[in-house]
Amino acid sequence: MIGRVDIVWPDHRPFEARDGRPIRFLATSDRAEPALEHAVNRDGVAPLDGIIGCGDLEPDWLVFLGDAFNAPLVYVRGNHDRGGGWNHRPLRAPDWLDAGRIESLAGIPIVGLEWPGVDNPGNRRRPWLAWRQAFGIARRLIQARLWGKPLIVISHVPPAGVGDVPTDRYHLGFGAYRWLLDRLQPPIWLHGHTTEASVSRMVERSGVSVVANASGAMLIEIRPPADRPVVSP
Repeated sequence: MIGRVDIVWPDHRPFEARDGRPIRFLATSDRAEPALEHAVNRDGVAPLDGIIGCGDLEPDWLVFLGDAFNAPLVYVRGNHDRGGGWNHRPLRAPDWLDAGRIESLAGIPIVGLEWPGVDNPGNRRRPWLAWRQAFGIARRLIQARLWGKPLIVISHVPPAGVGDVPTDRYHLGFGAYRWLLDRLQPPIWLHGHTTEASVSRMVERSGVSVVANASGAMLIEIRPPADRPVVSP
């Protein structure tokens, strides 16, 4: 099943040339959503302004989604995204949001947090690298004069205490990401890593931020600020 999140974007500028049309992204992570293999289901989701990958997906699946929807793609890598198809890196390098890099889809800035140390052997958690990521993003946003401006953050692992599994050490969120979430307060933070069966809600709130679990697939519809905010899993 494809989830859905509707939010209001606090900045009107991305909508100036859209005649009031919302911005639509498809976020995905951890498993290929079988519904999207069928054209009739993709037609029900289209049109899209972009595809956002939050990790642990085969590169061929990401390429398929980008081609099928004829939409630009940005993604972060998860803890399983190495070896196999990843050795050949079939995706275009500009699509890959390594830690601290800033891209844009439909006029909305996006920054990414891949699994810390993804190229290192094993799936060991490296919280100190997560702190390096968080501080690096903060520094780059300040340099780009985007700190305090509305943007989207995508990560593989969720922030600690928001969308994670506190009883499972491996699926516990990173404290560094929670630090960044609390200070940056983005309108939406997208992540993967935690399965639908392990959490009670796929969409959470943290202050003014919506934190959404993109496991499988989730349609993100962003509306101009004149609309009233609606959030639904």
